[in-house]
Amino acid sequence: MAHGSPLPLTDGWPLTAESPIIPPVYLVVEGPIGVGKTSLAGRLAARYGAELNLEVVEENPFLAHFYESPETYSFQVQVFFLLSRFKQLSKLAQPGLWSGNVVSDYLFDKDFIFAAMNLKDAEFALYEDLYAHLSPRLPTPDLVVYLRAEPDLLLARIEKRGRPFERDMQAAYLAELTARYDEYFRTYPGHLLTVDASGYDFVQSPQDEQALLARIDAALHAGVGEGAAV
Repeated sequence: MAHGSPLPLTDGWPLTAESPIIPPVYLVVEGPIGVGKTSLAGRLAARYGAELNLEVVEENPFLAHFYESPETYSFQVQVFFLLSRFKQLSKLAQPGLWSGNVVSDYLFDKDFIFAAMNLKDAEFALYEDLYAHLSPRLPTPDLVVYLRAEPDLLLARIEKRGRPFERDMQAAYLAELTARYDEYFRTYPGHLLTVDASGYDFVQSPQDEQALLARIDAALHAGVGEGAAV
């Protein structure tokens, strides 16, 4: 992992006295909307005594408008997310200033997944150019945990968390998004752990939480080979 200045720790997740891994480790939790990325990332940050890096969602001034009129606001939404996420993650790429563990609830490449789905023609070409200039300047995670779920589970979790701008989310949109995530991670070149989110209720079940955390511990310690999924 490339080291950078420390990211602010989000309140609400107690840190453990000892971490079961040796820092520095950069760990990412990814998956489609509503799958439980932030909940799992918080638990991992507590487990590893890590800084918790959360994506900025509600602060995107175009997001609510995008859900109402996707074709009108898709480019503004994607460019805001691209630059916001780059600014956050570029802090990790500053040599010599950071030596602790970091857990993030998003992968920079997720922005490209959404952009390829939402943008077309000249707008997508311009976005691709911006992405190609920014992406190589960011650190590569030591492990990505891909939480995968079907649209019915995603819709249930989206309804439960109750974000107003997600109220009209459609199953068809989530199905296409999940398919694009699957395609991306099918050829992901880094260290990857794919998890069926329907098999772990890690928010409500302490047993499921411990079982999932143990799998992630094992993946980190195993030093998974390039492109492999555990």
